[in-house]
Amino acid sequence: MTTAYIVTFIGDDRPGLVEELSSVIDSNGGNWHESRLSQLGGKFAGLVSVSLPKDNGPALEEALRNLADSGISVRVTPTASLQAPASGKPVTLDVIGPDRPGIVKEVTRKLAEHSVNVIDMDSQISSAPMSGELLFHTRIHAQVPEALSWESLSDELDAIANELTLDIDLEEV
Repeated sequence: MTTAYIVTFIGDDRPGLVEELSSVIDSNGGNWHESRLSQLGGKFAGLVSVSLPKDNGPALEEALRNLADSGISVRVTPTASLQAPASGKPVTLDVIGPDRPGIVKEVTRKLAEHSVNVIDMDSQISSAPMSGELLFHTRIHAQVPEALSWESLSDELDAIANELTLDIDLEEV
């Protein structure tokens, strides 16, 4: 019987960090399934979904926590399974516009009001080609409840886009 975990980590970005983490997982009989890893602000952070024999869980947790000595902060969270059930219609939301505080808050607040479940979100800031103005861009993959009015959600996101001078593109996948 196996147990599933989500391993969350952050450390100073450097060569070998992922190998160090994966070696600890492997030496405890773990199997690395999915991951989201990224360099952010001079740090390297990630989420990793792993499974391992049930009796190896406590040893894995302790071995990963010992990585603090090498500058890696780790949190290990048991989970019921490796895959969360998906429900609803899959959608992609692309948002781009002048960078300013509150964009993520306003967009995700509207999604939450309609019980839209964010599955994956990536964001970045870049310079506009001609003006050099900072542009915020995010892509959100989400699940929209079957009963939700597509037109209503689209209209409410358009209102946010107009208020914050954004381009918001919502499309079914």
